[in-house]
Amino acid sequence: MEELVLGVDLGTSAVKVSAVSRNGKIVAQRSFDYPLSQPKPGFSEQNPEDWVNGTTVAIVELILKDGIDVEAIKGISYSGQMHGLVLLDQNKQVLRPAILWNDTRTSQQTQEIADKMGDEFINITRNKALEGFTLPKILWVKENEPKIFAAAQTFVTPKDYLRYRMTGKLAMEISDAAGTVMLDVAKGDWSTEIQASFDLPASFFPPIIQGVESAGYISESHSLFSGLNTNTQVFGGAADNAAGAIGSAILKPNMVWSSIGTSGVVLKYEDNAEVDYHGKIHFFNHAIPNKYYSMGVTLAAGHSLNWFKNRFAPEEDFNDLVASAKKSTVGANGLLFTPYIVGERTPYADGDIRGSWLGIDSMHQRYDFVRSVLEGIIFSFKDIFEIYEAAGTHFDTVIASGGGAKSALWLQIQADIFNKKVIVLENEQGPGMGAAILAAVGLGWFESVEQAAEQFASFGQVYEPNAENVAKYAQIYPIYKQIYQQTSDISHQLLAYRREN
Repeated sequence: MEELVLGVDLGTSAVKVSAVSRNGKIVAQRSFDYPLSQPKPGFSEQNPEDWVNGTTVAIVELILKDGIDVEAIKGISYSGQMHGLVLLDQNKQVLRPAILWNDTRTSQQTQEIADKMGDEFINITRNKALEGFTLPKILWVKENEPKIFAAAQTFVTPKDYLRYRMTGKLAMEISDAAGTVMLDVAKGDWSTEIQASFDLPASFFPPIIQGVESAGYISESHSLFSGLNTNTQVFGGAADNAAGAIGSAILKPNMVWSSIGTSGVVLKYEDNAEVDYHGKIHFFNHAIPNKYYSMGVTLAAGHSLNWFKNRFAPEEDFNDLVASAKKSTVGANGLLFTPYIVGERTPYADGDIRGSWLGIDSMHQRYDFVRSVLEGIIFSFKDIFEIYEAAGTHFDTVIASGGGAKSALWLQIQADIFNKKVIVLENEQGPGMGAAILAAVGLGWFESVEQAAEQFASFGQVYEPNAENVAKYAQIYPIYKQIYQQTSDISHQLLAYRREN
């Protein structure tokens, strides 16, 4: 009998459960969709019970439809959407729908945090308090739903709630704890200064565990519903980006991860907490004990390209549309696009900035616009690279995944704009595979996360920078960098007009 681990990837729209063997092969995989509730503009919520039901259904289907032997499942771990708030009462019952990472109702609370703690907050948490993080959500409930907050005895993030429901043991894994912006990142424990500043008792905060640490075993009650054995060991897991980095083998300081999904992520493994980015990019504790990761986010990376296709080429094959950019030139014949169509996160924490094209000429063809979108997304990633370089950190290898890894042209654009070697990640199962790796290490199948990742991850083609193109992009990028400062006031005025009219 081949021994297996389950990697549970709890996303915003679906949960995916992968059964993975000792050699990193995905034996079977099942997913289950669940709804997102947006009761008011800027609100984004989910029923935590949907996560539990969806995960249970996926596991049952692995057993019944794919023939996975429950005796073969030795361990389970998790990857989960970050920053969500699940409030629990004294009986650990959910008090209200979970407030998710993409909820933007908390602008007032983020300002309150900045006004009350200033730079001290950044020094402790290594992050600015943004609307998506957990602390502002807690303060929003405290101020707007006082009866619910009065009944709240503790809180967890989404994947930690799911793990609690499967084990009966409540804890928060450290990489998700860091994403609440209530953790003293350097100390790896809840910040007493933040607790005191916002009148939050220490008893409100759950115990912290490591990603590879045992969180218990499948409970009898969950065993009845899922069919899993009660001797199946459960491990802490990781926040989705930490798990994705592990699953993509981003485990050396000379490597960064370039991931293009709806949003875009540039993530770097950090060996220690000594580097200080002064809150310009996110800095979190890793799911690997005593390690860290930093990351910057482009809010509308793949979303910009999808938007362009849906508006201007709805009937055209997606791959053909992207390939048409080959007809254009480096720099899209002098056309620049900024991908701020839903605001921006890094390096401009500006929810009201909007995108633009500059340099439009009557000679431009649609393929020039396509290439400008591809290049603009990567220029926005280059902005994040600049923060790293300014802080004196160095890397020479970019691991590409997501939509940006499916086009040879787009991969070469990345290599040329970054002036770095770009390597394709072949097994596109980052977060779920990262969860499986943490379970495998927790079980003792491997001595370290690094050893397991080398076994589980698979890399493909290498794209080297083209010196001629590098030189051209080096001329264009400084122009791109000027666009935000030159156009932000106009962009804000236009958005204000739209909201008023």
